[in-house]
Formats: sequence, structure tokens, C-alpha cells
Amino acid sequence: MQGMDTGNAYWSTQAAELLVDLDSRPGGLTSAEAKERLQQHGANSLAEQTQLTAARLLLHQFKSPLVLILVFGAAISLIVRDWVDAAIILAIVLGSAILGFIQEYRASNAVAELRQRLALAVQVMRDGSVRTVPAATIVPGDVIRLAAGNLVPADGLVLEARNFLVTEASLTGESFPVEKQPGVLPHSTPMAGRTNCVFLGTSVRSGTATVLVVSTGRDTSFGAIAGRLRAHAPETEFARGVRQFGYLLVRVMLVMVVFVLTVNHLLGRPAIESLLYAVALAVGLSPELLPAIISVTLSHGARAMAAAA
Repeated sequence: MQGMDTGNAYWSTQAAELLVDLDSRPGGLTSAEAKERLQQHGANSLAEQTQLTAARLLLHQFKSPLVLILVFGAAISLIVRDWVDAAIILAIVLGSAILGFIQEYRASNAVAELRQRLALAVQVMRDGSVRTVPAATIVPGDVIRLAAGNLVPADGLVLEARNFLVTEASLTGESFPVEKQPGVLPHSTPMAGRTNCVFLGTSVRSGTATVLVVSTGRDTSFGAIAGRLRAHAPETEFARGVRQFGYLLVRVMLVMVVFVLTVNHLLGRPAIESLLYAVALAVGLSPELLPAIISVTLSHGARAMAAAA
């Protein structure tokens, strides 16, 4: 099969020629061909949905600066052989981490099940007949059927159309539905003017059409835009606020520890007792269960949304 990507002007190519380039036919691919191409091109999705393993999810609980403050306090207690204080602090840290891990693990499973239930299905020509398959299994060279209400699962060239109108506002900004029909357009035609093509991220307003899939997943026009946005994804206000709060506590803790050690040294207090007192202040400043409370709240919301779907 000769490669065909978004860099090629398939909108200015005859349908018969494009079928040859994609090693396809009007009756679509065979199941064996589709399986082989799926392995070659990957799933028809904008990003690999990799779920964190249990071990990585557990380690993720120790990324918070609030938890690191407690770990630092426990380390100091162990160094000065204050076993009781070290055991108490470590018990709090482990309890918070385990609670957050359980909640996040349950939430990630709920989201995975929700994603599976909401997976799109597409009518595709396979082995000479129309089949309904998950949109993630669509590959270049597939011939799909679209009708009113369908979401377009990939970029492709219109082979046949009947009163076929597509809403492209999410991609081109055009607020009115665009009529699509077979044909050949000039190579220089901009995306908004490619009336013989359909694109991932758009939806069918009315009519029916038969479409030859050219690009899938991250190779689509929508996938390219999503990739650029993902590379510069801004941090949410909530995440930024939690992180800045943690760093503020770290700075306050460092200032307090240095201040207490300095004052106690000037007053001639024993160094070990001064250090333990400074650690007690540092631990007292940190809200021990705040990371766990945040995890529980967010994961409960995720499970509630999954249950309501």
C-alpha cells in the first residue's frame, strides 16, 4: 500500500486514483487488510490512552510538596533517633498516600469504563458488506457510511453524497453547515473550501454519504491541532493553586526552621532539641490530610460522572 498522509492533497485527486494509492476499492477492505493496517497505523485516536499502573499511581501520591514536608520531618526524626515521632509522621504519610491511591485507582477504573461505553461506532464496508465497528479500528483505505447525527471519525474524501451537510465550526470556525459532494478541487484550496472532504472533529447535520478514509488519529487535521495544543497544555487554576500553596508552605517551613535553629543556638539550647522543635513546627505547618482530601474529592466526582452517564 502506498502511503497517503495529510500532507498529500487528496482533495485534488480523482477518487479512482486515490483508491489505487490507498490499495482500496469501492467495496472497502477485507478484515485481514484492516487488521494489518491497524497494526501499521495504530488505533484511530488522538492520543494513546495509557492508564497508570498501580505502582506508578502509588508513587504519584508522593509528588505533593505537602507530603514531602512530612517525609523530610520523618527523615530528621530518624536521623536523631526519635523513633516515636518518626513512626507517627510516617504513619500519617502512608495513611494519606494509601487513601489517595485507593480513591484515584477506583476513579481511573470508572473513567476507563466510561470511555469504553462512550466509544463511537461507525458503519464501514468490510468484506463486501456493511458492518458496525468501533471508530478506533478505522484505518486508511476504509470506506465508511455517514448519516445525519454521526460524528465524522476520520479525514476522508467523499465518494457519494445525498443532501449531505456537515457542521465544521469546531475545525474551520464556519457557523453554518457546509454541503459536501464528490469532485476534484484545486491543490491550493483551503480547508474551509474543501467541499469534497470530511474531517475528524466535525458532525453530519443532514443527508448521507459514502467516504473513503484517508487519514486517521493523530495524522488527521484535527489530530495535528490537538497535538500542538497538547504540547502547550496550560496548567489548570486548581492544580496551580495547590502546587503554589505547597511551595509556599515549603518556603515558610525553611524560614521557620532556620529561624528557630538560629535563635536556639544564640540562646545556648542543645542542637538536637532545637532541631526536633524545628521539625515539630514544620510538621505542624503542613495540613497532613490535604492531599488525601483533594484526591478523595476529585475521584468521587469522577465516579459520580461515570455512574450518571
